[in-house]
Amino acid sequence: MRILLVEDEESIRDAVKINLELENYEVVTSGNGREAIKLFHEQHFDLLILDVMLPEIDGFQICEQVRLTNMDVPIIFLTAKDTAPDRITGLKMGADDYLTKPFNLEELLLRVNNLIKRSSKSPVNTPEIYSFGENEINFLTYEAKSINGELNLTKKEAMLLKLLIDRKNEVVSRQQILQSVWGYDVYPSTRTIDNFILSFRKYFEKDPRNPKFFHSVRGVGYKFVD
Repeated sequence: MRILLVEDEESIRDAVKINLELENYEVVTSGNGREAIKLFHEQHFDLLILDVMLPEIDGFQICEQVRLTNMDVPIIFLTAKDTAPDRITGLKMGADDYLTKPFNLEELLLRVNNLIKRSSKSPVNTPEIYSFGENEINFLTYEAKSINGELNLTKKEAMLLKLLIDRKNEVVSRQQILQSVWGYDVYPSTRTIDNFILSFRKYFEKDPRNPKFFHSVRGVGYKFVD
């Protein structure tokens, strides 16, 4: 079993890594949010342990970006941000557990073991399907059934759709879309995002000029309403 440990405090990172390795886990570490996302996309991991306050990209954003393409890998936040709103934010982003610093190493190991056992019993490749109106999207295969027929979505289309649907009835800023869907390395123009929204209206709306589901909020971003 392989674990990605993302923690920018070297002493904590080393201590947790050693103890996980004593439990026979293979541990890959990073102290940087951007690097962590790169590692996640390049390698297979059975569990992620994320600090929140990280250089370049914080743990909440890492979690949200991971959940756009992978709903199965367990995620634990290990952080000094211990307020109720912080914990709620972490869980809303898709984390499975939230442990605050200072923490007990034995408790962390128990939580890691329990999450990995639970996830290993989960069915593999269970399609994640979302329906709205007369439309249905399979985020696993990128296939969609719409009022205008069947279509195959691109990966970016599926990621943006999932981000908007995960935040349904909330305005998602352009900055958040750029960070979560395109990452920090390549920024498209705002017009590119507009074109994606126009495509979604063409695919899924009965009347694209008077959208029911996909709304633009001038000067802020976009909102999916269901």
